[in-house]
Amino acid sequence: MKVGPREIVTPFRPIPLDVPEGMKPNEFFNSTENLQDLSQNNGLLSNPENLLMYRKALGHSNEFDTSIIFNSSKCILDPLGRPVRRTQLPEVTKNTWNRMNQIMIEYMMEKYPDPADALILAGEASLDSTWPLTAPGVPSIRMLHNHFIVFNMEQLRNAEMADPDNPNLTDGGQNSLFQAHMRSVYRKFFESLDLQILKPIHGTDSQIGLTGYPQGLPSWEIQGGVAMLKSTHFWKEYDLILKGFLDFYRTFFSQVSTRNAPIPDKAFFPDEIENTLLFDNDFMAAAKKVRDMCIKDAKYANAIRWQPAFKQLIYRNDQGKLIVTISQNSIGNAITELLGVVVRRVPDAEAYEKTEAALIEKLLEVRQRLINADLGDPIKTQYWD
Repeated sequence: MKVGPREIVTPFRPIPLDVPEGMKPNEFFNSTENLQDLSQNNGLLSNPENLLMYRKALGHSNEFDTSIIFNSSKCILDPLGRPVRRTQLPEVTKNTWNRMNQIMIEYMMEKYPDPADALILAGEASLDSTWPLTAPGVPSIRMLHNHFIVFNMEQLRNAEMADPDNPNLTDGGQNSLFQAHMRSVYRKFFESLDLQILKPIHGTDSQIGLTGYPQGLPSWEIQGGVAMLKSTHFWKEYDLILKGFLDFYRTFFSQVSTRNAPIPDKAFFPDEIENTLLFDNDFMAAAKKVRDMCIKDAKYANAIRWQPAFKQLIYRNDQGKLIVTISQNSIGNAITELLGVVVRRVPDAEAYEKTEAALIEKLLEVRQRLINADLGDPIKTQYWD
């Protein structure tokens, strides 16, 4: 069978949503008003830590697809003041968040035990205002959430091949800035982190055989498998990966912006930045190359994401191992595209309703596990009690 990215078609029920006059849809989607609508019509569970589990109305997969969002829209009205990554969460919220993640991933692994039958992933997306400041919807897009998705492998095997030149599929491959110019120092910086549970893996060991993705991204095996997700030590290491990435990203673009810039304020690993990054000729040469292009090419400069943008992912590979990876998200790919899955959503209420009952059954089942673990209270909608 030919290896390469796949494009699947996912039907959805059209959403009767009235966007206020003068607003773009993406400006409205993460507003307080829309979050209230999301909770009432698709909400599954909420808790005092402001974590909201909901059914994805515009989903990636109708096999299993849900999200948990840190809904700070009512308690923090300034969109630019909201936490947008796990390192910014209050400790009590992060502890609850980690436990919810553990139960969700454990459920998916239990429900879909064979990697030949199902592609399982759970991932966090950075939703900073990292797009150009003039782009519509930038402030309103700040809302931290995790995706929990299962794709049917038979559907993927039968899907059409996606265009390999799709820019959203090249984020971590040969066209990536990090991989093309700073591959060795990027990996060396991550190797300086104190990781005991996460073991670095390279090449095809991290790839999904059907798609050949991820491509070029640093990846780690979770030694001990799904059982390790119950350990606080794992989640601390999961945070270390993100903290290391944030330091690398901030340091690099600080050097792009300002020649010989100091170590970024509030860096997590200042010694490693000084010793590994700021004394590396390839790192500094790449920063100069990008800086020179920004000075000469206004369009190129306007496309730079000066603040950290990433997607951090836990997924199951073909051998049944759980893998962690992180993408610099320099282009803006969907989280599924890190694994070579392009989703084309089409409005088709009749096709969606054929899968809805089975989807909701699984969502309510995993919701009950969260309730039993005292991780929230159920939400009643017109679709479920």
